[in-house]
Amino acid sequence: MSAVGALALGAALGALPAQASKANATAGATAGSTPGAPGLREDYLRVPMPPGFRVESSELDGPVFADPRGMTLYYWPATTMRNGITGDPKNTSMCTDVRTTKTAGLMSPYPPGLTLPELDKRKSCAEVWPPVIAADDAKPVGAFATFTRKDGKKQWTYDGHALYTYSGDEKPGDVFGADTRRHGGDGPAVREVATPPPAVPPGFMVITTSLGRQLLTDKSYSVYASDQDGPEKSNCDAACARTWQPMIAPESARPQGDWTVFERTPGIRQWAFRKQPLYTYALDSNLVSQQGSDVPGWHNVYTQTAPPPPASFTKQDTINGVVLADSRGKTIYVYHCGDDSADQLPCDRPDSPQAYRLAICGGGDVDRCLRDWPYVVAAPGEQGTSRTWSVIDIDPRTGHYAEPGQQGALRVWAYRGAPVYTYARDRKPGDIAGHANGEFGGSRNGFKALFLRDDFFGNNL
Repeated sequence: MSAVGALALGAALGALPAQASKANATAGATAGSTPGAPGLREDYLRVPMPPGFRVESSELDGPVFADPRGMTLYYWPATTMRNGITGDPKNTSMCTDVRTTKTAGLMSPYPPGLTLPELDKRKSCAEVWPPVIAADDAKPVGAFATFTRKDGKKQWTYDGHALYTYSGDEKPGDVFGADTRRHGGDGPAVREVATPPPAVPPGFMVITTSLGRQLLTDKSYSVYASDQDGPEKSNCDAACARTWQPMIAPESARPQGDWTVFERTPGIRQWAFRKQPLYTYALDSNLVSQQGSDVPGWHNVYTQTAPPPPASFTKQDTINGVVLADSRGKTIYVYHCGDDSADQLPCDRPDSPQAYRLAICGGGDVDRCLRDWPYVVAAPGEQGTSRTWSVIDIDPRTGHYAEPGQQGALRVWAYRGAPVYTYARDRKPGDIAGHANGEFGGSRNGFKALFLRDDFFGNNL
């Protein structure tokens, strides 16, 4: 591995100890080379915004729109569920200050009309997702406009989507209200992050993965860079280019921000990102692939890399790919949950009802949950080093945040503000017996392994 590759390895995965084989290859290969080096942030296109609105640079989701306090903006797109549609139609808000008390029956096999848990503590949709209220005399600004809510107040929209903040976000740059892992399949109707247009040329796109903001073609094929190339100079000859296909720039292409164009051969122009020539890999067998990064000297490209996990964590090979693990090699799991109410509120955070998690992890038995799905406890002296990886105090009997100085509280690791777990039935490093444990493969209510790389099911998204 080159010096540049070694730097990127330490940056993206925190120089985690690991088994040999693909886990090591993945660490060096998927960390990204110079384009995703630590400290570099993804650029975005400047667009008109309402007075006071701004763009915050978040750790995992890149640039995000924020209100005048710096709180991330979200929207709730209309989503077709198994038994109906929920979410906001354009220029409308279905998120009100009326508390829901019954299931909506949107996610079979649950029928409508069941009483939701912990009603005495349940918040309304508007309490969890406060609407971004506009002044009565607010005027449209670019893609931002307003509409009048049913309560008579004006609410900001972006591209027609009603905008909200999230009550779980505490500081500018927090994006705890969204998680790309929840998307697709039979998961709940999640909120999306409102983001400015990415500063990428036509033909490219960027998505959030466990390792960072990954650069893809607009067809979702991975983009790669080579250690053998120089700044705006390709050393991939004609034979090489049959496997590593240069990203050819059209005649109309012009440099913009981190993007430049150079002449690879007379009359043939190629895109470069942060001066590194870009390619696709002809042997990639799936979209959003990391297979090309197994080839020595080649790397996936990231516009920014994710913060490293705790220094005591490891990475391990599994039958599906590479997972994050604790110091003993036990796979790390994240818990996902959205309730089957009309407002599809999150139920996977310490301030949300714990009945759902307790049902999955122990049939409602707290002791069984603590035995089978123990929290990942932070060692004495360990502290969170980023928004992504933090240490929080949990009451293990309730699953809620502990009170200051509470007897029996646990200091546990949290990913995006929510606790992480191991699974008792994982016997050795690389076991993932707990993966997809829950309803509909864990997409709706259950546990999923925290994959750094998955060549089969896309769990690194």
